[in-house]
Amino acid sequence: MAHKVIKTDKAPAAIGPYSQGIATGPWLFVSGQLGLDPKTGEFAGPDFASQARRAMENLKQIVLAAGYDLNQVVAVDVFLTDMGDFVEFNGIYEKYFSEHRPARAAIEVSALPKGGLVEIKCIVCSDLP
Repeated sequence: MAHKVIKTDKAPAAIGPYSQGIATGPWLFVSGQLGLDPKTGEFAGPDFASQARRAMENLKQIVLAAGYDLNQVVAVDVFLTDMGDFVEFNGIYEKYFSEHRPARAAIEVSALPKGGLVEIKCIVCSDLP
């Protein structure tokens, strides 16, 4: 099955040897997104909320660039450096997924690239009813 590399300047460029996203068949796999501003490559802010909002926006922009929408997201993985931010993250996440609720995991990790506070990745499927 052929695949297509997804790349948009509305989300930060990959900071390593990977793609922002890969589409294959009805599926889109979006790489982990930090709260980096796509124009500057710097974090949207030093605080959790700024980084979480930017990471969600980056994820959304890659999904849209691939021709999908957030209602087609089937799974989301969230990596937090502090599980104490879980409730705050849910408030931000809810603005992107209010009625459509993908499957989700939230995992506390000891560190993220560039010292980020949150990273988010997802899987999307165009064959949803």
